[in-house]
Amino acid sequence: MTGTVGFVGLGVMGQPMAVNLARAGMPLLVWNRTASRCDPVVAAGAERAGGSGEVFARSEAVVLMLADEPAVDAVLGRGTPEFATGVRGRTVVQMGTFAADYSRALAEDIAAAGGSYVEAPVSGSRGPAEAGELIAMVAGDDAAVARCRPLLAPLCAEVFVCGAVPSALVTKFAVNLFLITMVTGLAEAVHFAEEHGVDPALLNRVLDAGPMASAVSRGKAAKLVRRDFAVQASIADVLKNNQLIAAAARSRGTAAPLLDVCHALYGETLGLGHADADMAAVIHALRARTRSA
Repeated sequence: MTGTVGFVGLGVMGQPMAVNLARAGMPLLVWNRTASRCDPVVAAGAERAGGSGEVFARSEAVVLMLADEPAVDAVLGRGTPEFATGVRGRTVVQMGTFAADYSRALAEDIAAAGGSYVEAPVSGSRGPAEAGELIAMVAGDDAAVARCRPLLAPLCAEVFVCGAVPSALVTKFAVNLFLITMVTGLAEAVHFAEEHGVDPALLNRVLDAGPMASAVSRGKAAKLVRRDFAVQASIADVLKNNQLIAAAARSRGTAAPLLDVCHALYGETLGLGHADADMAAVIHALRARTRSA
């Protein structure tokens, strides 16, 4: 891929991803609804677009890292004449996490308009995004996937080809199910230790020394010990992911009892006012349950 690459959606994840593309020397054109989010990416070498329409008009491929399905539809002009004009002859690389059925329908619409679609959700939070160490799962036709690989190289430590759309998203759901239940279990363990007078810092050292230690457990345990809930993956985003996975499970009649418990706990954490806190803040729901018992 030698032409200009567009990037739309410079949130918690998208901004550091776009910065890494710019630093890698990719000819990058960026746009975000909140214009100031473009500033660090422009400082890294990108060009600022005047709107999403300009991004599509000038780019060979466009990366989307947007919050939800309506935001994607709005940026693409889906359902309007501008949609076909924008996507025709271009590769749309959709890196957000949305419903599998939505992604399948979007792929069909883009193909019908003469464009190419690659589904490329990533595993990892803000830290790996900043370090260029995300894990990507990609789906789409072979030629489109091959075209997007140079875009993923500055962003990802590993890229896994999953097959046809929406297989990458379904794989991401399985990964996130493990992540959500693991972090929730860790928060419950720390809460249990607190309630029994065990020093959480001591528990952290024991866990780090044992076979269950991982990059995730080390990072989240440290946040729980410090009571540092600066966001890497927010409660609101985790709850959204939980809901997507639960819907996918229901569509196949798949039992997911641990996910159901997590769904309730993240909903309670959101209700306690921690929507923008890191997912480790689920411990607040556990503490609230203990106080009300």
